[in-house]
Amino acid sequence: MKRLFIIAAMAIVSLTGMAQSKVYYTKEISPEALVKIYKALGVKAEGRVCVKISTGEGGNQHYLRPTLIRNLVEEVNGTIVECCTAYGGTRQDPKKHWETIHDHGFDSIFACDIMDEHEDIRIPVKDRRWIKYNIVGEHLAHYDWMINLAHFKGHTMGGYGGVLKNASIGVASTAGKAYIHSHGVSTIPAEAWKHTQPQDAFLESMAAAAQSVHDYMGGRVIYINVMNNLSVDCDCDGHPAKPEMQDLGIMASLDPVALDQACVDMVMNYDGKPGDDNKPLIERITTRHGTHTIDHAEKIGLGSKKYKVIKLK
Repeated sequence: MKRLFIIAAMAIVSLTGMAQSKVYYTKEISPEALVKIYKALGVKAEGRVCVKISTGEGGNQHYLRPTLIRNLVEEVNGTIVECCTAYGGTRQDPKKHWETIHDHGFDSIFACDIMDEHEDIRIPVKDRRWIKYNIVGEHLAHYDWMINLAHFKGHTMGGYGGVLKNASIGVASTAGKAYIHSHGVSTIPAEAWKHTQPQDAFLESMAAAAQSVHDYMGGRVIYINVMNNLSVDCDCDGHPAKPEMQDLGIMASLDPVALDQACVDMVMNYDGKPGDDNKPLIERITTRHGTHTIDHAEKIGLGSKKYKVIKLK
């Protein structure tokens, strides 16, 4: 573990350096491709490993399926982790959340953990402009490594959802989600939803929360974005819009800023056409000023927007 910690620490230093961060890419979306891209990063997750995904809102069909992620989770002997949501639906309270996890087939294959099922904890943040701390599921303290396995797609409020959102909103408890969405005003969902503006304050709060999780894990985080089912809506939507562009592949990095930037750039630069149209997703990202999350994450030192894509053969 000591050697791996040193490697991770070196990776953290590189995030804020001038050199380009490495972002690995494969067009193939398969269980085998997920393991291959994980191994390409050259850092091994060992000990108690949590795999942070979205298990998907009830009714949603776009979440990362257990059959797709199974090989990777087994490779790292990982536990699927989630936290409850801050809105009505099938995942706000633990009982319904466990039912959704079961309905979507996760607990029949993997060990699963709702990290805020009983309590939450406060962890420190560096950027205290909006939030003064981050509130996460208490079970985060049980893990040595995190695989941040995100489904890259659009999002109603954030513009897009990738590893930065998965680290911030995804790891936050119900109270933490309310706190981030209201940029530090309230930890009570019903009250927090009254304070979701200005938009950039919310986006900057997400960046700060993502950094706090990265730091809390001591940099022992591997970041992966799966770019399939590219709806303008998130997996937290029980009735998401139908994807209008084709699947793009999988990207992975030790730098979450570079990774989300690379994925956004791929969407923006995609040669769309009728039946394979990137315009709806671009509009969703731009109208929510979604790239500001990436900009602010770089500004506060979480990573770099400078990257080099390495295509896997």
